[in-house]
Amino acid sequence: MDRRDVLRQSLAGGIALERGNPVGLGAPDGEADAVTRWATMAAYEFLRFPDHERNSLSQPDIVYGRAGGIDLRLDVITAGPETQVRPTVLHIHGGGWVKLMKEDRIMYLFPYLAQGMNAVNIEYRLASQALAPAAVEDCRRALHWVHEHAKEYGFDTRKVVVAGESAGGHLALMSGMLDRSAGFDNAGAYGLGTEPAGVAAIVNFFGITDVADVLEGPNQRGWAVEWFGSLPDRERLAKQLSPLTYVREGLPPIISIHGTDDSAVPYEHSLRLHEALDRVGVPNQLVTIPHGEHGNRRWSREENLHAQTAVFRFLRQHNVL
Repeated sequence: MDRRDVLRQSLAGGIALERGNPVGLGAPDGEADAVTRWATMAAYEFLRFPDHERNSLSQPDIVYGRAGGIDLRLDVITAGPETQVRPTVLHIHGGGWVKLMKEDRIMYLFPYLAQGMNAVNIEYRLASQALAPAAVEDCRRALHWVHEHAKEYGFDTRKVVVAGESAGGHLALMSGMLDRSAGFDNAGAYGLGTEPAGVAAIVNFFGITDVADVLEGPNQRGWAVEWFGSLPDRERLAKQLSPLTYVREGLPPIISIHGTDDSAVPYEHSLRLHEALDRVGVPNQLVTIPHGEHGNRRWSREENLHAQTAVFRFLRQHNVL
């Protein structure tokens, strides 16, 4: 099964379950329920790019850049014809900077698509391909790509949201909080446009905000150690790669969602970010999942619905939706 098959099966199978039972054509009048109506509409009206019906010779994925001999790939899904401009989410998968791929989180896009947003689902170089800070450089390049190709796919550049979970949450924060002066755009500078790559909001699901904390000391994690490898001056680089370093006035609104019993990324990471943002007056919200472990799939359905509802309420409050 190739990557296109993974994407196709994920989209086709993305109908919600009600208490573990499929929601389907069970209404007494024989009409489809609201979930099935939406899924049917999405299946036949939403578009995935590259569109192989239009161009059968196109590549399996869109290449947004090349680094270290590796093609950096993404998918675009538009919530209808690409000629219509829509708010857009750039989604970044987690995996401790060492594992997973964009197809593993394709279903995480569904809530955003259901809100009428376009979605850009990206991959980036993992530790086995390139050590830190490559992942940050790649995600910044992807954000620039979104701005540069906005007219082609109907991205509303005034309403771009970056979102991710775990390491993807860290990368979403870094992508949205940085500007060119931080230096992480330099690796792809030749191919980047001159326009700023701003975002309207950041959605951080239990992301790392203090990289040094998981690199050394009592909260050390093997995945963080692997991302740095044997790089010199790791303490300095860890600070440069920490979202807490870039807290300042004028940042876009940030919402963080975190479980208090997270055993991979301590809850304090989101709490410290929330407190730091409050001190400088950046609009932000911390959604706490009491006793929540690491990962949405370790939360109950009610907890996930609470979290996602809070995200969309936050985006509406800040005029993204």
